[in-house]
Amino acid sequence: MPDTPEASRPETIIAFDFGLRRIGVAVGQTITASASPLGVVANSDGGPDHARIGALLDEWRPARLVVGLPAHADGTPSDIEKQVRDFIADLQRYGLPISTVDERYTSIEAEAVLKRARSEGSRGRVSKEAIDTAAAVFIAERYLAGVRH
Repeated sequence: MPDTPEASRPETIIAFDFGLRRIGVAVGQTITASASPLGVVANSDGGPDHARIGALLDEWRPARLVVGLPAHADGTPSDIEKQVRDFIADLQRYGLPISTVDERYTSIEAEAVLKRARSEGSRGRVSKEAIDTAAAVFIAERYLAGVRH
């Protein structure tokens, strides 16, 4: 009987939706290609809350980090691309592979989904934190969809 190729191992990822005040965070899994929100990490002029990021990485033990790369609708770099690239460089301290995903419209999609859920009565007020976290879920799912194909 011929050897069967080793099935690829399931991977956990942590995805980030970078913002100047908050960074949305989600966890995803390659085997299901799904993601769940983890909340937000504070961000300021002094940089992101690395104690919180480190705690999330310790808890979830991801194989990879994924960061949404913002762009305008026409594909040109957004106004905060430099700060996002600085954040990506800063994440290298964790020694994990880092991928980027086009994050155009993720915040708009996230806000629309959350507002629809609110209008249907399945959730309360839509906070900026909830939008940032939901956007991170979309970023994770975009990455995971690309891995599957």
